[in-house]
Amino acid sequence: MGTNGHSYNGPHLLIGLAGETAPGYEMSSGLYRLSQEDENWELSESGLPPAPEVRVITPHPSRPGTVYAGTQDGPYVSANYGQSWTKMTGVETGLPVWSILFDPGDDQTIYTGGEEAQVHASADGGTTWTCLSTDMRFPEITLRPGANPAKRILMMGASPFDQEVIYGAIEVGGVMRSVDGGRTWENLSHGMYQDDQPVDTHGILASSVKPGLVFSITGAGLFRSSDAGDHWSHVPLPPLDETGRLYTRAIHESPDNPSVVWVGAGNGFDGNLGGLFKSEDGGDSWARVDMGLQPPSSVFCIAIHRDKPELMACAAYRGQVYVSENGGESWQMRSLPEGATQVYALAWS
Repeated sequence: MGTNGHSYNGPHLLIGLAGETAPGYEMSSGLYRLSQEDENWELSESGLPPAPEVRVITPHPSRPGTVYAGTQDGPYVSANYGQSWTKMTGVETGLPVWSILFDPGDDQTIYTGGEEAQVHASADGGTTWTCLSTDMRFPEITLRPGANPAKRILMMGASPFDQEVIYGAIEVGGVMRSVDGGRTWENLSHGMYQDDQPVDTHGILASSVKPGLVFSITGAGLFRSSDAGDHWSHVPLPPLDETGRLYTRAIHESPDNPSVVWVGAGNGFDGNLGGLFKSEDGGDSWARVDMGLQPPSSVFCIAIHRDKPELMACAAYRGQVYVSENGGESWQMRSLPEGATQVYALAWS
């Protein structure tokens, strides 16, 4: 039901609140949804754990209205645009799920990534699961005092050119890669050091246009690899402010034209300035997007509707949500309810 009391099976924007799992951090919770027919957000609670910490929302690649969410209690699935949820059994780790990935060539194959670099895989659409071994060394991690050593997988990616190649973005640690469908993994971080900072990796994108091209978003900006992740180089983006600092947190290809790539960024984890960047040539050149407004915190999420790619959204950490109905040419704010902050997940269902 929508906020006006009627059913609606059209596109819904879903947004998840969460927080850092390291000791001493504040924690938000909740999953909200907004239909195109309504102007007010509704809280989606049915079937979810109490105070759900939602760090990832992933729509099914071929079933409209079916969407998956990662919580502190494992993954959940909804078949009605996020109105109600069911817990997916077989991933009983007691650790939060941070990422959910569908194999680009087989939508029955699902991966989840979580704390302690754990990966689970299902080959039957989520009915049964296998824990994959991700026992690997991190010899190149540089940790500053107080850095989070949790090694959680914030985002996963897969090569559309080779079904056996899977990636994970590890915070803190770099990029991990499997070339055998997840049976074995290796850590990759050559070239991702900036000013002796930790390899604080937030996301990974394997290009659908160029084989071997991979992008990594980090606390030190955007990086790219032309050899499937073996080596990385820093990609200079236009600065957001005079400091030149760029904290990148979101990356997304356009489903109708994968040569168009979007990156969400800010001037720090809890910064006071956010922005969008866009490439129209597969990542060779980049420009800052004039949104017509200024996000007052770092852009943590980008969402593009699979079947209606003109329908876009982005969300900033402190709860600001922006929607575009013309492929990012213009944007309007869709304010979350009072107190809804710490945005970690966003998706169209």
